[in-house]
Amino acid sequence: MAPKQGRARVSRNPELIRGIGKYSRSQMYHKRGLWAIKAKNGGSFPRHDPNPKPQAPPQKPPKFYPAEDVKKPLLNKHKPKATKLRASITPGTVLILLAGRFKGKRVVFLKQLPSGLLLVTGPFKINGVPLRRVNQSYVIGTSTKVDVSAVNVDKFDDKYFSKEVQKKTKKGEGEFFEAEKEVREKCAPPTKER
Repeated sequence: MAPKQGRARVSRNPELIRGIGKYSRSQMYHKRGLWAIKAKNGGSFPRHDPNPKPQAPPQKPPKFYPAEDVKKPLLNKHKPKATKLRASITPGTVLILLAGRFKGKRVVFLKQLPSGLLLVTGPFKINGVPLRRVNQSYVIGTSTKVDVSAVNVDKFDDKYFSKEVQKKTKKGEGEFFEAEKEVREKCAPPTKER
């Protein structure tokens, strides 16, 4: 093997003859500055931990990368503000509905719910419009007003109108076949007795 190119290593203790250096051990101790290293570390050489702490294994990159067309949902930082009620709409105002099942009907405004929707009623006995919620963009306010000071609408809020969600339970094998038998018995034609 060819020697490495570059400067040859020069020893601080040149050899007089093979195996014997120019300086003694104590002279080399001072020359190398080992006394300073000892003084810096409290009179002894610094010792390295023989068992180094194991490093966490590097994380492998994922095998599959997501396609470019995968859309990530954006964070919605919008905080909804309470809907400002139109100045022309006050409790007792008669409104005209512009959309929905009761389009064109006159209704009485009772109060604004926390969600911003309007609580209106026909009343039901007069024109068949029940107590319901309406967005104020789908109504026209009229100049006609009705006295509703005696009406108590405190119990009506958005929870009052929410539907109860029924959880669907999976039928077991036995229940499935029992239900099928009941259907067959109901659908079977009556037998004539002689």
